Amino acid sequence: MDTLSRSPSILHLGTHGFIQGSLIRETLTPAHTRDVEKASDVFLARYYGGVRYALPPQKRWRLARPLPPDYVYGTETSPAQCEGPAVLCPQEDSGTEGASEDCFQCIVWTPVGEPPEGGWPVIFYIHGGFLQFGSPNDTNVVRLLGETDLKCVIVAPVYRVAVLGFLSSLELEKDAATVNQPCGNQGFWDQRMALEWTREYAHFFGGNVLNITVAGYSAGSYSVFHQLAHDLYLPTDQSVIRQAIMFSNGPGVQPKSAAGAQEQFDELLTVLDIPLDTPHAEKLSILNNIPVTKLIDASLRVQHHQYRPWNDGHFISKELFYDIDNGAFAQRMIERDVRLMNGECRDEHFVYGTWHTPTNSLAALRQRLEADYPPDVCDALVNLYYPSGQLPPDCTDWQDAFGRIYADIQVHMLERGFANALCRAGASHLLYRYRIEYRVNCVALPPEWGVTHSSDLAMWLWGNGARLEEHEKLIVKAALIDPLVQFVNRSDVQWTDGVHIQRVRRLRDDGVVDVWMDEMWEKGVRVWEMVRRSQGGRMAKL
Repeated sequence: MDTLSRSPSILHLGTHGFIQGSLIRETLTPAHTRDVEKASDVFLARYYGGVRYALPPQKRWRLARPLPPDYVYGTETSPAQCEGPAVLCPQEDSGTEGASEDCFQCIVWTPVGEPPEGGWPVIFYIHGGFLQFGSPNDTNVVRLLGETDLKCVIVAPVYRVAVLGFLSSLELEKDAATVNQPCGNQGFWDQRMALEWTREYAHFFGGNVLNITVAGYSAGSYSVFHQLAHDLYLPTDQSVIRQAIMFSNGPGVQPKSAAGAQEQFDELLTVLDIPLDTPHAEKLSILNNIPVTKLIDASLRVQHHQYRPWNDGHFISKELFYDIDNGAFAQRMIERDVRLMNGECRDEHFVYGTWHTPTNSLAALRQRLEADYPPDVCDALVNLYYPSGQLPPDCTDWQDAFGRIYADIQVHMLERGFANALCRAGASHLLYRYRIEYRVNCVALPPEWGVTHSSDLAMWLWGNGARLEEHEKLIVKAALIDPLVQFVNRSDVQWTDGVHIQRVRRLRDDGVVDVWMDEMWEKGVRVWEMVRRSQGGRMAKL
């Protein structure tokens, strides 16, 4: 956004006071476009950064506190300054500049002009980053809102990640119980609190709080799944989500157990030289007073160095995946008419093959998988993918093999198993599947990686801060943005020429949209069933 010019934009939030953001414009010249003969200003969007959605917890790892009903951001003469970026959650390689454990802020973008009657649709967008890093500051939707037909309010929250967002243990559970709170999954609770803030505040930004789509990319997509699941299990009057978009990720596996969470917690204590027989309260006192940079450094030196959700029975139902298999999950979607868009890139595995990659052996691959998944799942995956213990012929080395199996579990295979379960329960009419094989030129990733994980963000976000070429805009608009507009507006979506769940809307590498008969479907269903059985899943027969 720094290449664009800004002017102050003050917004009145009713009894909550005033905030000052930016009205973003671009000066077009004949050098930029053939559609103008002289320089002219085009107003693209309004931006409000660092808008607080919650107060920090009283202790590290407890839940954030909702804003009080009488919370005031600023006055008319001294509005809260919301023209800059949101605060970053401390994370791997973040240093300290711009990062704070009080990171409960969001970014809000709106179109320019008056909203329609009832308000613009609202997209609640969750950033990715393996649940270990990232922030909404890396998202740029200014040209998406200003140059396309997608006119909506977009809210993107900061949430706690990695050790700050997904650490849990018996010690933390006992501490949380003293203030009547659940333990762990703090990052998901942060997202939910920001979502509830969106329901309360979006109308001040011109949004329609009765039409909220929760969307996310990668780990943000995984978060969307769990936010949707949590929302579906709430009473109707507490429900917020009307539809969901899962870009390049699936539901994953049943999260780790309390025992798995405790093992990771104990590993962290050991790295920090805190004896395991230290009294509970003293352990937490020490952990709460360790500088955050030291804590993050230690968190990366444990064997289970990826911090992910646990099966807490509060945010995540312990029956969640059984309910997916027996149709109860789909039935809840049907009852509330919640539509879901879900899809993938052709070459997801290249990026996945760079994330904390193991050394070049099957044993190292197995150990690396266990940083993310429960041991029983890892055993089942290794037995299925490498039954002879040999490197598969389509892999160049074990690092390449890791990228491919990781991409299968994160995206390709389990999203198909999930889709199959929804279809078997009669919810296929609510599911919109896509596949992307096309890549625009502004993507900075190596060309030999093809259409890898995250390469499509430049299309979904209309450049995401870069510029699409004119011929690319025509392709992206017809293939992705036009149906996205229909989806977000809850109108009929022109998707495929059939309703069969295996018929997928595909953007081919030549820029043509067609309907692809899913060649990976049977393998995806097989992997889903294998994973479910490995976790003691009761494979319901509908």
